[in-house]
Amino acid sequence: MALPVFIGGCDTVTKTYNDWFGAPTPAAKPAELVSIRPTATPRVLWQSTIGAADKNVFFPAVMGNTVYVTGATGQIAGFTANTGGVGTRFDAGQRLSSGVGASATLIAVGTSRGELLAFDPSGKQVWKAQVPGELLAPPVVEGNLVVARSGDGRVFAYDAASGKRLWVYQRSTPALSVRNHAGVLLARGTVFAGFPGGRLVALNAANGAVGWDSVVALPRGTTELERVADITSLPVADERQVCAVAYQGRLACFDRVRGTTLWARDVSSFSGMGADNRNIYVTDDKNAVSALSRDTGASVWRQERLSGRGVSRPLALGRYIIVGDFQGYVHLLSRDDGSFAARLPTDGSAIGAAPVALDLNSFLVQTRNGGVYAITVQ
Repeated sequence: MALPVFIGGCDTVTKTYNDWFGAPTPAAKPAELVSIRPTATPRVLWQSTIGAADKNVFFPAVMGNTVYVTGATGQIAGFTANTGGVGTRFDAGQRLSSGVGASATLIAVGTSRGELLAFDPSGKQVWKAQVPGELLAPPVVEGNLVVARSGDGRVFAYDAASGKRLWVYQRSTPALSVRNHAGVLLARGTVFAGFPGGRLVALNAANGAVGWDSVVALPRGTTELERVADITSLPVADERQVCAVAYQGRLACFDRVRGTTLWARDVSSFSGMGADNRNIYVTDDKNAVSALSRDTGASVWRQERLSGRGVSRPLALGRYIIVGDFQGYVHLLSRDDGSFAARLPTDGSAIGAAPVALDLNSFLVQTRNGGVYAITVQ
């Protein structure tokens, strides 16, 4: 996808491909799909529709047995994860620009005008807050907190019941940065956020205080474009470490308490990474999907036959690694060696957001045209 970049407050578009943002095909010639001998059997468990994404990327949210989705026109729907039954469907009353965040009692979405909207599960608006900047990333709702991130990288925390702003974190950013839809990771009382310039920051969720600020990647090169080293995707974390990857930079893992570097590898990624208890799986800027040891960063395997296909962030699900591409194909790769295990078409439009797990054998993808597909693997 072409990478829209912020330059002095205005948008322009640079290299690679831009299927997520309106172009029909990547600028770089995509690899042809190779014939495979399936070793897995994915099937559509249920499917539905929501509004198209236009030029944004909409991330679904799973809360218990409900999966929430939204689209640019303002429609918000909650489906029963295992059957596709509609638990709620309502209109936010305006166009949306972010994916959805949800808890058992609150649904939160954002607009390009910086409005953070909170609804109860029936669709009644509970509160609205104004954020100084467009909201591209899905808010995070957990406990008594709603954490939102504006397009300029600022992080805001609100009281989930009242919408009162509790704290804000901001830092200076480079003159040139990539427009992206990455939000924040909220885990065990800590907000982890990646920033332009290759920094990963751990914030105390209660008050926004900085716990640590570590370097994932340093800008390199002679031109401003070459020196872009932005973290454009969500970090991943477990009990011991938190990892992040930068575009035109590195993938690095840190001690989650102290922020000290455990290991790092030269990897450039816009789409981001997933993980399981063994490996980290990352889609690089050439659309190769690689597995790296979670403990050491050593290479385990690399699948290069999806080059130029606008590959999403990977989802690790059981024995498979799952990604979507710019033509709406879902690809299942073997967790052991990266070989193709199966392929399934959807509606022909890009799968920009990473697939999300519904249970141990099922996952959901949302396409740019608004298709919602729950898929189970046998």
